[in-house]
Amino acid sequence: MKTMSRNRFSEGSGPSQRQLRVAELIRRRLSDVLMQGDIHDPELNALSITVGEVTCSPDLKMATAYVLPLGGKDRDQALEALKRNRNEIRRVVGKGLALKFSPQIRFQIDETFDRLDESRRLFSNENVRRDLDSD
Repeated sequence: MKTMSRNRFSEGSGPSQRQLRVAELIRRRLSDVLMQGDIHDPELNALSITVGEVTCSPDLKMATAYVLPLGGKDRDQALEALKRNRNEIRRVVGKGLALKFSPQIRFQIDETFDRLDESRRLFSNENVRRDLDSD
């Protein structure tokens, strides 16, 4: 009887505890770096950017940071500034972490707030409220 490798069982089962722990460390450190203005780019330092979530690849070499500028304005400008400074951000964030390798960081706009607003709008709809109240 063949046994399946551990990796086959973990496919699709969600991130490991190590991935979650490293992602949270990166999120905190990245948030601190952006808040303190440790990056040498006046355009980036002028923006107030929220780091909502960070996810890591299974090998911890790639991290995706979901970010949103304060108020949701100037999204493209913020994303461009982060991408332009990605190497310096990686270096500064990596210095504050006790990891063997500093992960490469990708940036994406965090759209969870938009989905939250849409959910609120749907729940405030009279037909939806009536259906929920009937339960």
